Amino acid sequence: MKKLALHWKIIIGLILGIIFGLICSGIPGGKEFTIHWIKPFGTIFVNLLKLIAMPLIMGSLIKGVADLKDISKFKSMGIRTVVTYIFTTIVAIVIGLTIVNVIKPGEGISSETVQVLKDTYAADASLQDKLNTAAAQKSNGPLQFVEDIVPSNIIHAMSNNKNMLQVIVFTLFLGFCLLLIDKKKAKPLRKFFDSLNEVVLKMIDIIMLFAPYAVFALLASVIVTSNDTSVLMALLKYALVVIGGLALMIVFYSLCIAIFLKKSPLWFLKNIAPAQLLAFSTSSSAATLPITMERVEEHLGVKNEVASFVLPVGATINMDGTSLYQAVAAVFIMQVLWPEGLIFENQITIIITALLASIGSAAVPGAGMVMLIIVLDSIGFPKDLLSIGLALIFAVDRPLDMLRTTVNVTGDATVALLVNKHQKKS
Repeated sequence: MKKLALHWKIIIGLILGIIFGLICSGIPGGKEFTIHWIKPFGTIFVNLLKLIAMPLIMGSLIKGVADLKDISKFKSMGIRTVVTYIFTTIVAIVIGLTIVNVIKPGEGISSETVQVLKDTYAADASLQDKLNTAAAQKSNGPLQFVEDIVPSNIIHAMSNNKNMLQVIVFTLFLGFCLLLIDKKKAKPLRKFFDSLNEVVLKMIDIIMLFAPYAVFALLASVIVTSNDTSVLMALLKYALVVIGGLALMIVFYSLCIAIFLKKSPLWFLKNIAPAQLLAFSTSSSAATLPITMERVEEHLGVKNEVASFVLPVGATINMDGTSLYQAVAAVFIMQVLWPEGLIFENQITIIITALLASIGSAAVPGAGMVMLIIVLDSIGFPKDLLSIGLALIFAVDRPLDMLRTTVNVTGDATVALLVNKHQKKS
């Protein structure tokens, strides 16, 4: 009997998790049982992925840099990577703005629904925490991002996955210096990181054996903690607009694969599917990074030196799905609460601010909401309506976060393939 492919196992786990969550939502004590006895297995799995993210970046990236014969190739790869990521993000924002202006989902929301959402979510502790985080980010200077990516303590930087860019900067610096010293003196350290890379890849293989069960646990916990169904139905049109935009981004990536790589989009989607499904389950590009790197290198044929640079950078600065969501959410909130703000200049500002906000945004669940606050503030959205606007979309943020993270990861893999092709030519 043919062995079932990993992505099919994960899909089965996902479907069973949804069914289990729906059943537990309807029986007494089912929610508590799921939270206390099922959810921890999903949390452990995500923690294991986060645990190996930093060692994987260091081992893989140093190996990739140290194997380069010509440093100028790395310069061209870096420029091409950043430019391509910026281009795909702009495409995502434009798609989001186009579809939300054509369909106008905000016109279907009644004042009664707005009041219900305000009463339910405006004072939510999680929402207030995001407002405070955004306020802290807005107070930073123009070069704060550049300052933040240079660590003062690499051990401290490695202790938090939010500091991924800091670790990348240190690792690149270390890798370049390995190229500049005598080869005999560099050899022991290179061997160490080569060995570290191999060990971490084997850890990924072992961790992935538990992926279907973890996805089951994660989806079941999402279902039992979901919000009131009637509220979700009121926001269905808005949610469908976001989902439609995200689907168009997958089409865009598929066209890039077909046009520039002359490969079948189905080949691409089939091989990246396990990473997509884990991104959907965890809502975290950082947690999915080890699997994305494994799929891109082992199954899509991207060279180690390309994948080890492009994917960690992408997990931090490439937020196509999140940027598209911000464009849709910002205009949707304006359609409901501030229609006079729907002018061309504000929509251009949304494109620029969403692009800049995506760079350096934490690759963790909920970061998109913080970025949205910054985008709304940039267009002069009334501050007294801000918490109401966020409450308007808060109910459906979690499922949409799962979907936009899936698009983020797909975009990272697409850019890795495109950069890899260019590196082969050079």
